[in-house]
Amino acid sequence: MDTPNVGIPEQLAQRLSMPEQHEYLRAKHARPKVSRRGALIGGLVTAGAAGGGGLLIGAGNASATAPTLTTDAPTAKVDGSLVAPFGRHLAFGADPATQMRISWQVPFAVKQPYVRIGTAPWELSRKIEAEVRPLHTPALSKKLPEVEQYYLHAAFDNLKPGTTYYYGVGHEGFDPAAPERMGTIGTFRTAPAKPEKFVFTAFGDQGVSYDALANDQLILGQNPSFHLHAGDICYADSSGMGKESDTYDARVWDQFLAQTESVAKSVPWMVTTGNHDMEAWYSPNGYGGQSARWSLPENGFDPRNAPGVYSFRYGSVGVVALDANDVSYEIPANKGYTDGKQTAWLDKRLGELRRDQDVDFIVVFFHHCMYSTSTHASDGGVRDAWLELFSKHQVDLVINGHNHVYERTDAIKGGEVGRPVPVGGTTDPTRDGIVYVTAGGAGKELYGFGAGVEDSYEGHVNDRESIVTFHWTKLRLPDPDTVEWSRVRYTGFSFLAVEVETGAQPRMKVSALAESGERVDYFEVLRAGQRGDRGGSAAQ
Repeated sequence: MDTPNVGIPEQLAQRLSMPEQHEYLRAKHARPKVSRRGALIGGLVTAGAAGGGGLLIGAGNASATAPTLTTDAPTAKVDGSLVAPFGRHLAFGADPATQMRISWQVPFAVKQPYVRIGTAPWELSRKIEAEVRPLHTPALSKKLPEVEQYYLHAAFDNLKPGTTYYYGVGHEGFDPAAPERMGTIGTFRTAPAKPEKFVFTAFGDQGVSYDALANDQLILGQNPSFHLHAGDICYADSSGMGKESDTYDARVWDQFLAQTESVAKSVPWMVTTGNHDMEAWYSPNGYGGQSARWSLPENGFDPRNAPGVYSFRYGSVGVVALDANDVSYEIPANKGYTDGKQTAWLDKRLGELRRDQDVDFIVVFFHHCMYSTSTHASDGGVRDAWLELFSKHQVDLVINGHNHVYERTDAIKGGEVGRPVPVGGTTDPTRDGIVYVTAGGAGKELYGFGAGVEDSYEGHVNDRESIVTFHWTKLRLPDPDTVEWSRVRYTGFSFLAVEVETGAQPRMKVSALAESGERVDYFEVLRAGQRGDRGGSAAQ
């Protein structure tokens, strides 16, 4: 949520579930006025259905206004040479060494969209058709227009590990291989075949702002192999309440993807879902818009209905993305929508990663905070659902957003401090417990900490014996806590940069960098034993 409110928001007591919001919006806008471009889409869908074309409609959404995925391109009325692609963003497939997904946007319908790819910018010989995923958004308030958006996606498999590829996105009339278009060529590198040293970055709660853009540029300077975005991606949906007073401006996504392109066109941008990413208009669970805009690994328990739940292994690190909306006590609009299937999948997947002899570290990221003392504090729902599993499988690092600050815990074991981890400290998850990081200072308006609780970060350490805070309960009420695990606190824009080292003694060097480039936190995660020695499970 984007409004710093340390009390119980009154609207929570009136919040509708995602299916109820979807039903409300569909009933209210049952016959939206269709623009000329919308009519083109409608004609295409009708023709595709009649001709047996590549048409995919989500279950329970086969209405004329339902979000539609189609592999055919709408018939364009605008000269393709005048339409420039924008908003390129990459994502891994399930295997980052051999799979990459390329996504982008065009402002108008185009003919025959495609991607060219090769191992040199002047040899873009391989060509693959793109899938078109158009989105129609009606005027959800009197101040907003209806919006037609065109998202394009291409999947590349059987790539060579550890290889740099060049690519260009185009369509009829816009050939990225043409000499005058060479400036539009992008590049990416697949994961290595064997574990090696690399860097990844992470944050949550970005939105569209000068500070968000500044963070992006600093991230690019880290030369990361991939970036993790822990939800609340762009804030097009500012409330998500399912009321007539709601506003939802789909055009914010255009701004966000244009803002992020400078990084995401070369750094796989791996996102998961926050509470502001549940967009009720598109589908009963609110994720129809995300499915249209992103192509993420399809190895979760239900990739079509839960696109923000997946995993991948890059070198020696296993990464797991979760949808905390499914288990949140604070904001229960989507609570229980997977009927326990996400948690069952998580248990299975964490076990597989921990048994993988090439995996040294497991990193889990999701939106709502497991441990935090800022505005939204801690969500008892994610603790009740997943804390035991994180301990069972010895997760090494947990990254959250939701609170628009940087906060980092000591190593937590059994709900208490297992080992203090000061700035510059080292921790061993097999012995000490798990470090939890709230990295919610990506660019949205900042929060703070409680009255009298000062920041404490590198160069400005103000350790406290305890902090009074709370956690959310099943009754959607804040239950007071006095905690000792809040080690680092910083109320500025920031992000995480994690350097992973392999070898006889693998380690993760975790740094938090401010918008100024100044380091505000640093610690190391160092697992006991040599690489490949998994040892036994320890309660954490």
